[in-house]
Amino acid sequence: MYPSTLTQLARANPFSAPLFKLQKAEEPEKHAPVQKRVFAAAAVAEGDSCEFGSQKYLLLCGFGGILSCGTTHTAVVPLDLVKCRMQVDPAKYKSIFNGFSVTIREDGMRGLAKGWAPTFIGYSMQGLCKFGFYEVFKILYGDMLGEENAYMWRTSLYLAASASAEFFADIALAPMEACKVRIQTQPGYANTLRECAPKMYAEEGLWAFYKGVVPLWMRQIPYTMMKFACFERTVELLYKYVVPKPRSECSKPEQLVVTFVAGYIAGVFCAIVSHPADSVVSVLNKEKGSTATQVLKKLGPRGVWKGLVARIIMIGTLTALQWFIYDSVKVYFRLPRPPPPEMPESLKKKLGLTE
Repeated sequence: MYPSTLTQLARANPFSAPLFKLQKAEEPEKHAPVQKRVFAAAAVAEGDSCEFGSQKYLLLCGFGGILSCGTTHTAVVPLDLVKCRMQVDPAKYKSIFNGFSVTIREDGMRGLAKGWAPTFIGYSMQGLCKFGFYEVFKILYGDMLGEENAYMWRTSLYLAASASAEFFADIALAPMEACKVRIQTQPGYANTLRECAPKMYAEEGLWAFYKGVVPLWMRQIPYTMMKFACFERTVELLYKYVVPKPRSECSKPEQLVVTFVAGYIAGVFCAIVSHPADSVVSVLNKEKGSTATQVLKKLGPRGVWKGLVARIIMIGTLTALQWFIYDSVKVYFRLPRPPPPEMPESLKKKLGLTE
């Protein structure tokens, strides 16, 4: 039956419409084997170090996520610090450049690195879950849909897999994100993670580390859905309309350039869709006893967009670098890197595209 239950649920999102519809076809004979695994290869391909979808493959993907998210987020801590301060105290930190000058004047150059430790730990754990679970869910949901549906509804597949992965990634991120924001936005509260975490636990208990998890989901799940779905489709379109030769004929460095460009394009959209929730998270972790609804009312329609330019610069660069590092890890460890999806032969026959 077309579509399946999962694809019916996916129709609500703006990316879900397939490029075509199938007419009812004859059911295959009962004894005919059905190929369910859409993405995984049957054996280790020549030049690859492992089978696609194997335990080794998924573990190394998780390791790539640690490197891509942990290092990039730590590298932009100064910009993130200024962005957070603009969100929670716009009267004092009026712009990006003003925010940098005020911070340096008050705390010195070292003040720009506040919150680097929780940033590195938190986003490393988030990257492990985000990229690792994305690969898991993409294979799982692809198997559930079947080869033809997985191709027709591939954007919905990317959206569902990335949303599922980010749900768990944010649970891993929440404690360190709470510490980071507290260090960066409350001068005098704490200067290091070792000082901040015990103090937060003593004052508010375990809840202090997870009270921002729902706003995190609000911020990160749309962000990650856009990050993965936009990236996957942008790569597909770049190879189809921009790159002058097929992906198989491109060298590894050329493929990584395409990865970087697609990552930056995805990052711009990510920043826009997730910025209002990011503002709420920043204020919520600064103020004790507030709820997400109260913070949203306090900020108002204009307040939630404070710091957007800084976030676009930060997230665009971050996303591009993350995909570049992640893909580089796959290249270094010789992991399978399937080309952009192509229409299955069985679907071409049903549509009359082949004899």
